[in-house]
Amino acid sequence: MPVFENARARSGSTWFKVNDRLDYECQDGYKNGDGHTTGSIVCRHSGWSGTPSCHEKECIVPDIEQNLIALPQKEKYFIGDVLKFSCRQRLKLVGPDSIQCYNFGWSPDPPTCKEEVKPCGPHPQLPDGTATNTQKEEHEHGEVVEYVCNPRFLLKGSQKTQCVDGEWTSLPRCIEEDSTCEDIPGIVHGSIYSQERPYHHGESVQVTCREGFTLVGPRSVTCLKGKWTQPPECIETGNIKTCKLPRSLEYKTPRSYKVDYDHNEQVNYTCRRRSEQKHSVCVNGRWDPQVNCGEIPRCAPPPQIPRSQNMTTTVNYQEGETISVLCQDNSVILEAGDLMCQGGIWKSVPRCIEKTPCSQPPYIEHGTVSSSRSEGEETLEPKLYPHGTKLRYVCEDGFKITGRHEITCHLGRWSSPPQCVGLPCGPPPLISNGAAPNRKNRYEYGEEFMYHCARGFIIHGPASVICSGGKWSPPPECIKTTCPSPPSFDNAEPINVNKNKKVYQSGEEVAYRCRQYYQMDGPNVVRCMTGRWIGTPTCRDNSCGSPPIVEHATIQNRKTRYQSGDRVRYECMKPLDLFGDVEVTCLNGGWTDPPQCKESRGKCGPPPTIDNGDITTFPSANYAPGDSVEYKCQAYYKLQGNRLITCRDGEWSQPPKCLEACVVSEEMMEKRNIQLKWRDDKKLYSESDDSLEFTCRPGYRAVSPTPAFRVTCRAGKLMYPTCEK
Repeated sequence: MPVFENARARSGSTWFKVNDRLDYECQDGYKNGDGHTTGSIVCRHSGWSGTPSCHEKECIVPDIEQNLIALPQKEKYFIGDVLKFSCRQRLKLVGPDSIQCYNFGWSPDPPTCKEEVKPCGPHPQLPDGTATNTQKEEHEHGEVVEYVCNPRFLLKGSQKTQCVDGEWTSLPRCIEEDSTCEDIPGIVHGSIYSQERPYHHGESVQVTCREGFTLVGPRSVTCLKGKWTQPPECIETGNIKTCKLPRSLEYKTPRSYKVDYDHNEQVNYTCRRRSEQKHSVCVNGRWDPQVNCGEIPRCAPPPQIPRSQNMTTTVNYQEGETISVLCQDNSVILEAGDLMCQGGIWKSVPRCIEKTPCSQPPYIEHGTVSSSRSEGEETLEPKLYPHGTKLRYVCEDGFKITGRHEITCHLGRWSSPPQCVGLPCGPPPLISNGAAPNRKNRYEYGEEFMYHCARGFIIHGPASVICSGGKWSPPPECIKTTCPSPPSFDNAEPINVNKNKKVYQSGEEVAYRCRQYYQMDGPNVVRCMTGRWIGTPTCRDNSCGSPPIVEHATIQNRKTRYQSGDRVRYECMKPLDLFGDVEVTCLNGGWTDPPQCKESRGKCGPPPTIDNGDITTFPSANYAPGDSVEYKCQAYYKLQGNRLITCRDGEWSQPPKCLEACVVSEEMMEKRNIQLKWRDDKKLYSESDDSLEFTCRPGYRAVSPTPAFRVTCRAGKLMYPTCEK
């Protein structure tokens, strides 16, 4: 960590990596070299990028009107310095008679001087509070009225308001206080009379002492913000002490005074060179307040703290007096909540900081945010959470929260989130034909347990289980390594199997064959694998029924069912001739095409052959009038004409042609210094009438005209363009 000068780190980290940033803030009343109260430095390979150093702030000399006298006059004013004012030419001061230098500047604003000032009417009424020291209808300029709040209400702001040139300064506010106090502490030798429960803020209870004892201290105790004020004591009357006036003080009055003053006796006195009359009461041997003719320091009127509610800033305060500060609605108080007059200046000055919202809450593993409670309305997207929002986390099943369930948005930052920790597991489950060695009754989240199988069995699945959120992952199975007798399949039977063999080892195979009229579809073997037979031989029916009926034809030795491969021969009745194949064959459950019996006049022989093409069916010796055949060209050849030809009057119609394809010559392209235009074009073969595009190779220019680079395949030939350097 670096050495801080009048500054402090804004985070609790003590270790930093290279390029990590450390944010710091100056102590109250100090600023850094840039004039700001916050800054940052970066961890470099050579060390920190700078020193978190702050120096004392200064207040510039305030602008004041000509009739004002400000003392003391200095070139520089620092935090805590006080300027006192008076008016020239017997003018009247309007505003505070002194101001103080704070880290946010001078406060309150300097006063003015006027020849005439106006009085004020009746003092303003304070909601949920009352004035303590006046019932007047008119108040002179400078008069002060003090207020107190009703029970169950807390006073915020200056309890004093002042008449300033015809107008009253800001009233304090009485804020409802929900806190209550526990039972009143017991008073030794004393009694407390109250039947009310509970005790709310501002409520008081009277205290009395038993006979023979005297009350020392206040006659009541009061509940303030959940705590009782200091209770009095009951001291035996014979032990009560008297008070003496100190002889070293310079009194103007009383001129003759007693030597001893009894408990609770009051003395009124005036000091020399002073007109103010003072009072003090003897409390069991000591004066309250202390009898003193020295000058008691007073504080300047309190400051108007930035972002706080307006309050009276024209009245001076005595040593020890405090003011409770109330921030504006969109701000929150930091540090001490009260201003305190101490040593003639205001100490422990709080700050009112803007309620900066928070962004998305931190993510925690195995947990989610279940609900939110906020002090105000939430903004629209992007999602922001107002200052004071509380979010509650819940864990997934099998996990429990460690730490506080809630996080709070405080000035733009979330408090530390909890963690979801996995619940432990009981003993892992037992498995059939397996062993669970060293099995315990409790396992922590994430622990693993390993299984083993008995002899003759092997693990199926992961060999271990893991404890996750109070539950074990699914356990494995122990399965046999041997198989029983081979299984049965429809219309199939095993080959060369020993019927007395009941156990098969892993890896052994058994072959099957199909029964008559059935054919094997796929592999014909099954294999023993880790206790199970793998494979399913399938026998498909491939027999045929009666052969197709041909008009005017007969079949010898007709049957009702035929095996695949069986043939049947047809004979035509005279005088008809047979056209087509004489026999039909049973193939995979179906018959081949049957012949026809027709008159022989007008029949055709085999269809004519064509170059680079053929018919799509097996040729027959004879074709009846009206029969057709279809032609198909070889790859890369293009058919020209009708695909189908027909037998008419003993002759076939004109057959088609197969036009020769063009082959792109790598040799010709290299010779002509050209290449195919499109790099992804792999078209080395082109059908007739197809087009190809060429371009010059890099570094060559075209000799042939541009249209010549688009070439069409004609009768198997290409006209190549030419390029040269």
